[in-house]
Amino acid sequence: MTLWAKRLEVATNVAILCAFLLVAALAASRLFVHSANQPPQPTLGSKVSLQSANWSNSNRTLVLALSTGCHFCSESAEFYRRLVPAAIHNGIRVIAILPQPVADGRAYLSHLDVPAPEVLQSSLDAVDVSGTPTLLLLDRQGRIEKAWVGKLDAEEEQQVLAGLH
Repeated sequence: MTLWAKRLEVATNVAILCAFLLVAALAASRLFVHSANQPPQPTLGSKVSLQSANWSNSNRTLVLALSTGCHFCSESAEFYRRLVPAAIHNGIRVIAILPQPVADGRAYLSHLDVPAPEVLQSSLDAVDVSGTPTLLLLDRQGRIEKAWVGKLDAEEEQQVLAGLH
């Protein structure tokens, strides 16, 4: 091999190695940034204490933790229009909890055409929620049985509906 051919081969190998390292670094950064942007899941089995909610009024309660400024909440409205009646049909109490005043929460849900039998104002921290939308299925002691965080895809929506039975 000539000197130029050897140099070309080395340069090509270095370029391939650099491209591989760049792709690996981008993949790793997306993985870590994506998981850093995901809000932590509520702790299953932990008790939700909220002064204005008596969990023992029902065997199970579905909490919709939403916020009027949450575009994922608005984008999920069609699912909530199906979810709330399904929960009620299964004897599950439904409460929407928003950090905004109750009147604003009711107006927001009305605008989305989402039926909400009960609307409460509370900080989301008080109900073990760090991101919206979050759905919590609670037992009669207010312990979290199941939790779903974020905008759900079709498969996750089916899991939620199945979890109501």
